[in-house]
Amino acid sequence: MRTTSITQRLAGLGGAKWDLHLAARERRERGADIIEMTIGEPDVPLPDQLADHAISALRAGRTQYSNGRGEDDLRDALAEAYAQRRGRTFDRDNVLCFPGTQTALYAVMQGVAETGDNVLVGDPLYATYEGVIRSTGADMVPVPLRAEHGFRMQAEDVAERITEKTRAILLNTPHNPTGAILQKQEVEAIAALAVKHDLWLISDEVYEDLVFEGTEFISPLSLPDVADRVIAVASISKSHAAPGLRSGWAIGPKAFMDALLPVSETMLFGNQPFIADMTAAAIREGSPVAAGMAKRYAARAAYLADRLQAETDLRVHRPDAGMFALVDVSPLGMDCDSFAWTLLEQTGVAVMPGSSFGEHMIDWVRIALTIPDDAMAQAVDRISTFAQSVVLDPEPDA
Repeated sequence: MRTTSITQRLAGLGGAKWDLHLAARERRERGADIIEMTIGEPDVPLPDQLADHAISALRAGRTQYSNGRGEDDLRDALAEAYAQRRGRTFDRDNVLCFPGTQTALYAVMQGVAETGDNVLVGDPLYATYEGVIRSTGADMVPVPLRAEHGFRMQAEDVAERITEKTRAILLNTPHNPTGAILQKQEVEAIAALAVKHDLWLISDEVYEDLVFEGTEFISPLSLPDVADRVIAVASISKSHAAPGLRSGWAIGPKAFMDALLPVSETMLFGNQPFIADMTAAAIREGSPVAAGMAKRYAARAAYLADRLQAETDLRVHRPDAGMFALVDVSPLGMDCDSFAWTLLEQTGVAVMPGSSFGEHMIDWVRIALTIPDDAMAQAVDRISTFAQSVVLDPEPDA
């Protein structure tokens, strides 16, 4: 039987990127000694007060149909929070609610790009970005994020790739997988390009609440000169340790949200009222767990970097936010896939090969910082021992 062109455009962009993670989990379920450092699961459970909000809403019968925009109280809560954070006025008509950041980003991309268009995105990139772009029929144009610039997107690299086919720039700040945060002048320079070339600027900000001490997050939503062309997406998955509840949103110009509403209604016709009630409470009360997570992840990143750089030839990029750190494995003479798979086979430590996150990550692996401190110490012991055991082939005689 035939399938449609979208299945062909997305072929190879789904679970294949997570083969190592799935293999590690299967081995662990069979009883193998596996330390899993692959995906970004928060290291704390859903806060009790949020569970209580959801349960109360369920018992109150908040299980009826919603509407395509999302529950009004949640949209009001988000508008209030964004007005306070971004220093601009928002109201409920600037917001559409979705089941998680991923669904929000998929819908937004349907509203900005189509067949024949280009969308610029930093490389490395989160593993699903290529799929949400290619789902529209548009082509993804990678913009290299260079280690010498701290993996932060540079306006000159963006400018070189803008053509008459370009319709949008997709930002991710704080960034997954690198943990980089765009600086104010960098955001302003990229925003200026969006104005000059009449482009949409889409900002995935799901890690905003996991910024480490001493760094500052700047959203393009805070720049009034581009208010009519910026759409941000986020959720409570990371900030409130609630990835499985799937509660996210898109916020941006009212005219864009009105135009996108039929897409939202066609996809899902609103989010679940009882989860919306819980999310509204989460937004208004703030996260009781985000600060602790950020502190722990920063400490684990520092521990990982200090030990590996003292004991091995591996080089660690220290993140500014988020749940991950990158490790450059090229000094061992290995690429990311051979390193990650050999590490799993020989030590039971599972890390993500950089190839899952773009063509510019062939020398890097991504390590999740979300495991307990004792498991982190054990994992670093194993990685260090493994790295010290790798012997480079001698240079051939001239």
